[in-house]
Amino acid sequence: MPSEVILRWQRELEDWLQRRKLPIGLAQSTVSRHLMNHEDMIARLDPSQRSELQKRSDQLFHRSLDACHGACVLRAPEFAKIVGDAMLFHMGTKYELDRLVVMPNHVHAIVQFYPESDLSVVSHSWMRYTARQINQALGTSGPFWQPEPFDHIIRSPEQFRYLQQYILDNPAKAKLRPGEFLYWERAASNPPE
Repeated sequence: MPSEVILRWQRELEDWLQRRKLPIGLAQSTVSRHLMNHEDMIARLDPSQRSELQKRSDQLFHRSLDACHGACVLRAPEFAKIVGDAMLFHMGTKYELDRLVVMPNHVHAIVQFYPESDLSVVSHSWMRYTARQINQALGTSGPFWQPEPFDHIIRSPEQFRYLQQYILDNPAKAKLRPGEFLYWERAASNPPE
């Protein structure tokens, strides 16, 4: 995501925190996810404040993604297919995939890893492989994905169903036309074309 979009997200979060008389420093630590004192600041909030902050931050983040800032390279079906194929490659051997959507500038997926597999190892493999393939096709080089995936642990059947619906609805919410995204779900018997 372009730096000006990230700064706008941070400023909106700062305004939101200020209106609630919460520490404004939480905005930068939430957006960057790399500040050493982030967990300490979060721990000082009561559970309802933590939940509200997470929801608001997620809303701002996903709104920014859906606005398709940046190059939106994955809008091209051939590049979306590279990502979809890579994510489906080890399905049944390293993880189970429930569904995925490749949006123009990001991906959503519900994945359950087998005990011998690890989210960070597999996701870095996906990102490394797809970045290399797409950069080669574009004649470019350098970073393609943000350094760390934005992940959640699904803790309830209700949350699972909510996220399934979120992934299904995401292209329509972003006002994408057919061909501008790639959608696959386990119920569909064939991998994405």
